[in-house]
Amino acid sequence: MNPDAAPGATLVIGATGTTGSRVAARLSAAGHRVRAASRTARAALGTEGVRFDWEDSTSHGPALTGVDRVYLVPPVGHPEPAGLMLPFLERARDAGVGRAVLLSSSAISMGGPATGVVHQALPDLFGAWAVLRPSWFMQNFAGAHVHALSIREAGVIRTATGGGRVGFVDAEDIAAVAVHALTDEQAPDTDLVITGPGTLSYDEVAEAVGRGTGRPVVHERLGYEAMRDRLAASGMPAPFAELLAGLDRAIADGAEDRVTDTVLRVTGRPPGDFDAFVARELRPSTGGAVAQGR
Repeated sequence: MNPDAAPGATLVIGATGTTGSRVAARLSAAGHRVRAASRTARAALGTEGVRFDWEDSTSHGPALTGVDRVYLVPPVGHPEPAGLMLPFLERARDAGVGRAVLLSSSAISMGGPATGVVHQALPDLFGAWAVLRPSWFMQNFAGAHVHALSIREAGVIRTATGGGRVGFVDAEDIAAVAVHALTDEQAPDTDLVITGPGTLSYDEVAEAVGRGTGRPVVHERLGYEAMRDRLAASGMPAPFAELLAGLDRAIADGAEDRVTDTVLRVTGRPPGDFDAFVARELRPSTGGAVAQGR
């Protein structure tokens, strides 16, 4: 990417998803050209919709037209996404993309499973890069996520996390960090672990959701095997169900009991807290998790 050249467009993969939609909206509002990539090619206000499917390589070349940076949301439900992502990233590099920002997870380090393989490859592919490693999303309790569904249907959150604590983070804050990583003059060229302002157990999450919505919610503690089987029974591929249940078990062992200053350091403002998220997205009048799916 030539720093003296006029900037090209940013390809936002997963532009209809939880973080991608927010990244696309923030980039567009700031005056950046955005190619909003999804399987439906749906264009939000101020963006250009473009069809993109990780599993259809014929969609990759056209999506990269005029693009010099890319926001990468991995294919959903794939425990080993590198096989799909790395050929695309090589193609992106060859097409002139010079900056890539990957959405990964706080639970997965460079060289680890799933996106950890892509993380490891990124620095050798692009001159400017970042890997976002957010903790668990607050938005997991809204919309069509399994936790949101169980809250609506039964007033319960089921996990294998025990009393483990998590630095739940608002997707709005993830998107804000992503926009800086994509557009700041100097790319981070590192991974960024992103959390909210504090940690919560799922017992405390249930209490906060109940308090904010006026509907009692409880946390049902499952074992690893029961959680794995429940996820698989919902239609999730078995390897991915095993991965997610294993991440719950890691939370129970303290793997996510941490808070970082990434949001404040990168954006200049503190991250939003869980009660603010509940008030904004889960009150019945907002059409959130308690009232209906989004």
